Amino acid sequence: MQLWVGLGNPGAQYALHRHNVGFMAADAIAETYDFSPEKKGFHGWVREGRVGTDKILLLKPATFMNESGRAVGDALRFYKLTEGDVTVFHDELDLLPFKVKVKTGGGTAGHNGLRSTEAHIGNAFRRVRLGIGHPGHKDRVSGYVLGNYAKAEIDPLADMLGAIAAEAPRLAAGDDARFMNDVALRLAD
Repeated sequence: MQLWVGLGNPGAQYALHRHNVGFMAADAIAETYDFSPEKKGFHGWVREGRVGTDKILLLKPATFMNESGRAVGDALRFYKLTEGDVTVFHDELDLLPFKVKVKTGGGTAGHNGLRSTEAHIGNAFRRVRLGIGHPGHKDRVSGYVLGNYAKAEIDPLADMLGAIAAEAPRLAAGDDARFMNDVALRLAD
């Protein structure tokens, strides 16, 4: 079993924030692969299903971004998983909008959801970095990540989420390079 975590903030008022793109990716995967309905668990919402032959537990923490790691840690311990079984989908300022990169381990780059997750489970989990771009100056970052996607960004956002869901079997199988390549190819069309 793998634990896939979409990072975001709970509540309808945050639904289209750039900071919530991790939630959006989790929802796209769940809908594409007909996961179970959401239920409360581990300080968040949980859905179960399969991507390819792999059993996946999808978690969207309800603890707000700064405390996401508590939910991840609880689920990891309950299922007796390791850091290597965890994949976190999150927004990434240092990538151009709608670019997708995967890496295992590394720094948190000031991302509070990653920082909290690292504090609760360690650093060796896989990250699916979902590019949101940078607003240009560090003083504008907070308002930018906590702002909604613009109308002009909705179609490219939907394309990225669709590509991630379509190529999720590659991710489940551990073929990160092929996942990134195939997502990029889908988005190049």
